[in-house]
Amino acid sequence: MKLLIPKPKETLIATARRIGYVLQHSNPGEQAFTRDLVRGGYPRFHLYVKERDANNWVFNLHLDQKKPVYEGQTAHSGEYDGSVIEEEAMRMWAILKP
Repeated sequence: MKLLIPKPKETLIATARRIGYVLQHSNPGEQAFTRDLVRGGYPRFHLYVKERDANNWVFNLHLDQKKPVYEGQTAHSGEYDGSVIEEEAMRMWAILKP
C-alpha cells in the first residue's frame, strides 16, 4: 500500500521512530524501516520510503509474514493490502497527520 505523507520538520528517521519503526537499511533515494509485531522479527511491517518532492514522502507499506526461506533471497510471504495493512496505515496517519 502506498501512502503520500507530508514531510514534517523532523528527519525521516525521527519520523519513523515516532510511528514505531526502526531503520533496516538505507540506499540512495530509498530507506527501509521495520516494525516487529512479535518477538523474533516475524511477522513485521516493512516500510520503504522515497522522497516524492520537497514537501512529501511516499511510504510503501507491506507485511512480511515470515523470513525468506533461502539465504540471499528476498522472496517472502508478504501482504500488500487488506485490513491489517489498512489499519496500520490509519495508525500511522493518525500520528503523522499535519
